Amino acid sequence: MSVNASKFNVEIKPTAKSRLAEMDFDNIQFGRVFSDHQLVIDFIEGKWQDARIMQYGELPMSLAISAIHYGQAIFEGMKAQVAPDGTPLLFRPKDNLKRLNKSAERMCMQQLPEEYFMESLKQLIRLDRGWIPTKKGSGLYIRPFMFATDAFIGVRPSETYRFSIFTCPVNAYYLQPLKVKVETNYVRAVEGGVGEAKCAGNYGSQMYATRQAQTEGYTQVLWTDAHEHKYIEETGTTNVFVRIGDKVVTPKLDGTILAGITRDSVIKLLQHWGIEVEERKISIHEIIEGIQNGTVKEVFAAGTAATLVPIVTIGYEGTDHTLNGYENWEYANKLSKTLTDIKTGNAEDIFGWVERV
Repeated sequence: MSVNASKFNVEIKPTAKSRLAEMDFDNIQFGRVFSDHQLVIDFIEGKWQDARIMQYGELPMSLAISAIHYGQAIFEGMKAQVAPDGTPLLFRPKDNLKRLNKSAERMCMQQLPEEYFMESLKQLIRLDRGWIPTKKGSGLYIRPFMFATDAFIGVRPSETYRFSIFTCPVNAYYLQPLKVKVETNYVRAVEGGVGEAKCAGNYGSQMYATRQAQTEGYTQVLWTDAHEHKYIEETGTTNVFVRIGDKVVTPKLDGTILAGITRDSVIKLLQHWGIEVEERKISIHEIIEGIQNGTVKEVFAAGTAATLVPIVTIGYEGTDHTLNGYENWEYANKLSKTLTDIKTGNAEDIFGWVERV
């Protein structure tokens, strides 16, 4: 069947046999289980066309596509939750599209119109709504992504692209509070680079340092600036917040870190509650000194997959600095509960963040 989506049609070919009955929603490994369907739209001959939703599976492609050889690949991360009345809910999807298109611009890729994105996304979620888990801390993770498809070996922007979305039922991304190692050797991003773009290369470049940190017993790397390795930036999967006294500080957006949707949501909630938020440079020395003298009350990470997760250990130059009592942290726990309640339709959506499907 075809669905009229304002200026384009989405062809829907449902799977002949759903795998939903085989699912054990209590035991899901994050990112390993995929829903029944996927969306594909191609940019060919100067326009987006051939939008289709089909059974999830492999798609044929040339070994010479530009994305593989020259790195034109970008993605987003979103979640769908279920409201008390069973309606699927999306959290700030248009903001994800804005960020996707900003990444596309930086990577010389084709931007996607809002109506194409929203209508096709909603059709996919409606079709696979049964895959949205309802257990506390769970959700349907949504991965929109785009990659260059020119079969051409030559360093230039592709002329063709594929946009796709698949979904995964997930439980919590982090099961425990984080232990992070402050990275003082390797670099994630520099001014003028692609640090603020959600492109594949940013994540590939992090893996070596992250693997080293994990072999030392840490969960993640806490990246620092490229020049002095003095100022914190973000972890490999989240933005970072530090409560100093009664105010909250987070690194400012200077082109080297990702403008997280959850980051922005946290800032807006804190300001709505009358809590001062500073977006500025934060040195690792300021944080460690604050932990030692008691002025640093909470350190927490924020991202789509994680929502909010406490950072309880910060390893710096061979020494671990620990924050205790995270179960009673005022700001992190209130933020986590409020964001979850808004996303699941259990709290008033005063900012208009939630989109009903």
